[in-house]
Amino acid sequence: MKVAILGAGAWGTALAVLLASKGIPTALWARRKEQAEALRASRENKDYLPGVALPAYLYPTADPEEALEGAELAVVALPSKALEDTLRALPLAPWYLSATKGLFFQEGRLRTPSEVVEGLTGRPVAVLSGPNHAEEVARFLPTASVAAGPLELAKRVQELFSGPTFRVYTSQDRRGVELGGALKNILALAAGMVDGLRLGDNAKAALLTRGLREMVRFGTALGGEEATFYGLSGLGDLLATAYSLHSRNRGAGERLVRGEALERLEDRGVVEGLYAVKALMVWRERTGLELPIAEAVYQVVYEGLDPLKALSALMAREPKAE
Repeated sequence: MKVAILGAGAWGTALAVLLASKGIPTALWARRKEQAEALRASRENKDYLPGVALPAYLYPTADPEEALEGAELAVVALPSKALEDTLRALPLAPWYLSATKGLFFQEGRLRTPSEVVEGLTGRPVAVLSGPNHAEEVARFLPTASVAAGPLELAKRVQELFSGPTFRVYTSQDRRGVELGGALKNILALAAGMVDGLRLGDNAKAALLTRGLREMVRFGTALGGEEATFYGLSGLGDLLATAYSLHSRNRGAGERLVRGEALERLEDRGVVEGLYAVKALMVWRERTGLELPIAEAVYQVVYEGLDPLKALSALMAREPKAE
C-alpha cells in the first residue's frame, strides 16, 4: 500500500515519518520544488521539523502526479488557507484523510476541512485529530488521536496509523471532531494572551474551563455530539495546545499581547486560529450564538482592542449559574 501525504510542513512530515517507519511506502508532496529537493538531499525537514531523520520508505517530491500515482490514500496536511486552490490543481486519490484543522465560511454556512475536501473531490473522507504535536509524534513520544468518519473508513485509518507510540481511537462524529479541533486554536490564542500578560494560573484555568463550555455550545449547535468535545479531539487537544511551548497558536497570542505585529505572527508557521476566528465571527453575526471568549479574541486580534480591556469585559459579564 502506498500513501501520499499532501503538505510537507511539520504535521505532514510527522505523519509521513510515522507511516514510513512502519515500512509503508509514503510520498511526501511539497508545494515548492526547492523544498522537495532539500528534503531529498538532507533527509531532514530543516525548515519545519529539524533533527528528525526521514525514513527510507519516505520519498519527498514536488510532482503531484508522482506523489499520487498508485496511492490508495491521500492524507491532506495543508494549511487551511491553501486547501481549496491546492486540491483543485491535484490529481484525485481513491479516498482522503483530512489532517487539517480550520473553519471555512462558505455559501452562508460554516464548513470543516473534510467537507471542503469532500466537495472538491467527490471522494470519501475521514479525519485525524487530537492532541498531536508534530514534534512529539515524529520523535515517537506516546500519543493518542481520533480517526473520525464512516466507521469503515475510521477503522482503516486506525489500523494504518496505530503503533507502539501512536494509539488511534475511532469516532463516527466527524463534524464534532473537526469543530473541536478548530475552536481549540482560537482558545489557545486566548491562553497565549493570558500567558503573555502574566495573569496567572487561576485566570488560565478559568479561561480554559469556560472556553471548553463555549466549545461545547458551539459544536453542538452545529451538529456535533457533546461527548466528543470532552474527548481527545476536544478537551485533549485544547489542553495540549493551550499549555505547550510547541503550540503556534498559544505562542501567537503571547507574542501579540507583548507587542509583536499581527503580520509577523506567522513567520514561524501557519497560525490556524487567526483564520478560524474570522470565519467563526462571520457565522456568529448571523446566528447570534453567545461566544464571548472567541469574540474577545477576534476584537483583540483584528479590532485592536486592548487585551486587558477585553478581560475586564469578560469579568464584568452578568453573574449567572455555572
